[in-house]
Amino acid sequence: VHMAASGGGLVQAGGSLTLSCTHSLDVFNFVPMAWYRQRPGRERELVAKVSTGGRETYSEFVKGRFTISRDTNKTAVYLQMNSLKPEAADVYFCNRPDGYRGDEFKWGQGTQVTVSS
Repeated sequence: VHMAASGGGLVQAGGSLTLSCTHSLDVFNFVPMAWYRQRPGRERELVAKVSTGGRETYSEFVKGRFTISRDTNKTAVYLQMNSLKPEAADVYFCNRPDGYRGDEFKWGQGTQVTVSS
């Protein structure tokens, strides 16, 4: 597995977290990337995505509160999560939004976000 998400944790409602996505290979430069969330028994759900040119797209339930970004060297992808609500408590994953799941883009480790009310 090449890709891993990190930065999750326990936060109070209204608080903030920043998730990070890293890859063991230098591939983020050339592909769109996205953050997903998943809870037990449900499919992964797209949260936000960013194109190779930097265009950002957000799901309705996070718009205005979450921000997806890449670092300047495009070696990591981030999700800044503000004004967190209890319903945001999920395991978060990163991957390409276009469905490509070759060896270098198999689902990696997710990171748990827990929001206390």
